[in-house]
Amino acid sequence: MTGDGERTKPAGRSWSYRDSGVDIDAGNLAVEKMRAAVRSTYRPEVLGDLGGFGGLFALQPGRYRAPVLVAGTDGVGTKLKIAFLMDCHGTIGRDLVAMCANDVLAQGAEPLFFLDYLATGRLDPDRAAEVVGGVAVACREAGCALIGGETAEMAGFYPEGEYDLAGFCVGVAERDRLLPASDLAAGDLVLGLASSGLHANGFSLVRKICFDYMKFKVDDYIEELGRPLGEELLKPTRLYPRLVLPLLERFRLKALVHITGGGFQDNLPRVLPEGLTMVIDPAAWEAPAIFRLIQAWGRVAEAEMFRVFNMGVGLALVAAEASAEAAAEALAAAGEKVVRLGRLEAGPRGVIIPGVTG
Repeated sequence: MTGDGERTKPAGRSWSYRDSGVDIDAGNLAVEKMRAAVRSTYRPEVLGDLGGFGGLFALQPGRYRAPVLVAGTDGVGTKLKIAFLMDCHGTIGRDLVAMCANDVLAQGAEPLFFLDYLATGRLDPDRAAEVVGGVAVACREAGCALIGGETAEMAGFYPEGEYDLAGFCVGVAERDRLLPASDLAAGDLVLGLASSGLHANGFSLVRKICFDYMKFKVDDYIEELGRPLGEELLKPTRLYPRLVLPLLERFRLKALVHITGGGFQDNLPRVLPEGLTMVIDPAAWEAPAIFRLIQAWGRVAEAEMFRVFNMGVGLALVAAEASAEAAAEALAAAGEKVVRLGRLEAGPRGVIIPGVTG
């Protein structure tokens, strides 16, 4: 130290950003590796290209009478830990898109565009491109354009080899067709569409049971599943927009429920007004093996299972009985298995699952 308190500086070293752990060249390379995948998602409404300070999207003039933009954001949660354990990063971006796009769909909106955020301690351009490639695949399937994002290299902030993801989706709906509708009523039928598995919820409990308590490894083969445990856990979240959007055009659907974190008890009541109860028949479908295995391995109560997981039903549809049956027939004709989950009844706002809750 000098006499006035200023710190003397060691001589002889010239520092760069790369010395701190941030490689700008790696970031530029990652963007180049992503470019083709991102462009493959573009819709006619996309303006410009990668590299701007913001993504540009022009609503088509005259297409909408009274358009309302619907925005959603989400992440993948600790399911990322499974991707790290398996060193498999091509599908986790699909989870990211689905978690956001399915939420936007639940408001009755068509997903239009998507932005992603990937943060890591040390940027691996190939891994980043693999993750964003999965995002692009899912955007194409959902019909939305990937118009921007951020890849952040945050030296010393994340463990080696790990990263975090966040996604942001914007959709559009006509104001008078936003969901839930205002005329939900006792007697309306509740349909369910199958999930692909756990989707991206409850993985803190899943990891605690499978890896801490049962001491499984991701490559352990599970006879009841017919595959290694890690492959089952990493199944990507199902995307519903292309399946459901045509139903909104053809049938009078009153509500959609994306069954994510909070399971049945927390998600289903979100669409209900006061005075209506959703009564679900748990015998109407059989939960896939992974749910029952986790329940057995961890001795998890049935009510807890329905509060944490989707139990094999990723999206619920509510409509008057005639419309619901017509929609169910159309889905069945397209090869979709539809579950008749239950009905709306007069009663306190909430959900009743006989034998499970209430």
